[in-house]
Amino acid sequence: MKVLWENIVLTMVAFSILYWLLNKYAFGKLFAVMEKRRELVKGQLEEARQTREQATAYVEEQKEALKQARQEAFEIIEQSKQSSSKQARDLLEQAKTDAIRLKNEAVRDIESERNKAMEALRGEIGSYSVNIASKLIEREVESNPEDQEKLVNQYLQEVGRKS
Repeated sequence: MKVLWENIVLTMVAFSILYWLLNKYAFGKLFAVMEKRRELVKGQLEEARQTREQATAYVEEQKEALKQARQEAFEIIEQSKQSSSKQARDLLEQAKTDAIRLKNEAVRDIESERNKAMEALRGEIGSYSVNIASKLIEREVESNPEDQEKLVNQYLQEVGRKS
C-alpha cells in the first residue's frame, strides 16, 4: 500500500477549511447554546437546592408547630383538670357552708319555737295563776288557810308536769 501524500494534504486542507468554517459560523453559536444550557442546568440545580432547603426548613417549622400545639393541648388539659378540681372543691365548700347555714337557721327556728312555747306556757301559767287566785279568794271567803296551801301545791304540781 502506497501512501498518497496528495490525498493527505488535500484532506488536511479540506479539514482545515471545514474547521475554520465551523469555527466561524457554527461553533460560536453551538458553544453559546451549550453555555446557555449549562447556565440553565446550573440555575435549575441551584433552584432545586434552595427548594430542598426551604422544604427542609418548612418540615422543621411544622415539627416545631406540632410540638408546640401538643404542649399547648397538654397545658389546656392540665388547666381543665385544675379548674374542675377547683370547681369541685368550691362546690363542696359551698355545700358545707349551705349545710351549716341551714343548720343554724334550724337551730334558730327551734329556739324561736321553744321561746314561743315558753311564752305560751307562761301565758297559761299566768291564766292558771289567775284561776288559782280567784279560787283562793273564793275559798278564803269560804274556807281556812290549810285548804289554800293544798290548792297552791296542787296547782304547782300540775304546772310542773306540763312543763
